[in-house]
Amino acid sequence: MAKMKNIYPFPRIKTLIKISFLISFLLFGLINLGQTVQSTPPLQQILDTLEATPKSNAELNKADSAKKEAQKPQVLKPPSVTDVVSVPKIIWTIIFTIIGYFVIRLLIGLLNRFSIRYPRYEFTIKRIIPIFRIFAWVFVIYVVVVGIFNPPAATMLAFFASVGVAVGFAAQDLLKNVFGGLVVMFDRPFQIGDKIEAGKYYGEVIEIGIRSTKIVTPDDSAVTVPNSEFMIQYVSNSNSGENNCQVVAEMYLPIDIDTERVRQIATEAAQISKYIFLNKPIVVLFFNEFHDRRPVLKMRLKAYVSALDKEFAFKSEMTEIVIKSLLEEGIIKAEFYLAQP
Repeated sequence: MAKMKNIYPFPRIKTLIKISFLISFLLFGLINLGQTVQSTPPLQQILDTLEATPKSNAELNKADSAKKEAQKPQVLKPPSVTDVVSVPKIIWTIIFTIIGYFVIRLLIGLLNRFSIRYPRYEFTIKRIIPIFRIFAWVFVIYVVVVGIFNPPAATMLAFFASVGVAVGFAAQDLLKNVFGGLVVMFDRPFQIGDKIEAGKYYGEVIEIGIRSTKIVTPDDSAVTVPNSEFMIQYVSNSNSGENNCQVVAEMYLPIDIDTERVRQIATEAAQISKYIFLNKPIVVLFFNEFHDRRPVLKMRLKAYVSALDKEFAFKSEMTEIVIKSLLEEGIIKAEFYLAQP
């Protein structure tokens, strides 16, 4: 029997999670034990309390009023950092962040495996992954801030005000890219797997991050484009989430060529191609242009391929078949493609 392939993207993830939880429970026990010991009143304090003479209700009310009056000026004063941050809280933050990191990586790896196993849902899952990553880290940060540190509102306001001013001056470009990433994710001009043209780059989108987007160009180069670029320039999408996309093969022909016969040859060549997607139309267009200082007809064969990775194979095949057929039938002469004086 064939050995079952491990679907986990990280072979040691189970071991790491178990070790993290074990450390967490041990630290939790030590922290609670220390807090219990510190909160236990000494014996002398207990005896003094028992021997103390009960005070009258008037004296108690007066003492409470004085205590409240003394506490009033401290309400709006933020507590010191030492009151919020402690060694146990820092340890818990590190543990929870590490666990959150591995859990998020594990879930994203499983989603990628699921998209490969079920191609029908591939693009849908890949669109969800960037949004899932953002919300997952927001949840981790929320738990750390509110659940572990739990700072007062005054401290949080003072902290975010200071950080906001510093970040606003030091990271303007980063904020532009982050804002552009949010616009891309929610406005959705393109998704992972789409063929796009942005500025001078054209290729397939393989990753949409909060700061940048990665595309693979036809020469198999990975290009990282800052998300702010998509807010100031046009973006052309070839397939808009579908697995098929339009391909345009262009050829230069003599100005006096029989366009009807050329259209027939080009259409038949596209119909018999193994890459063609016949559920969408095949169109052949002609344009009058100047090329190499002479008037020519530029033919554009527009058709759809059944898979995104067949785009350039189809374009090459159409160029070879159409030119070869035109030369064999004598519709064009080989001298036409020779260098002009």
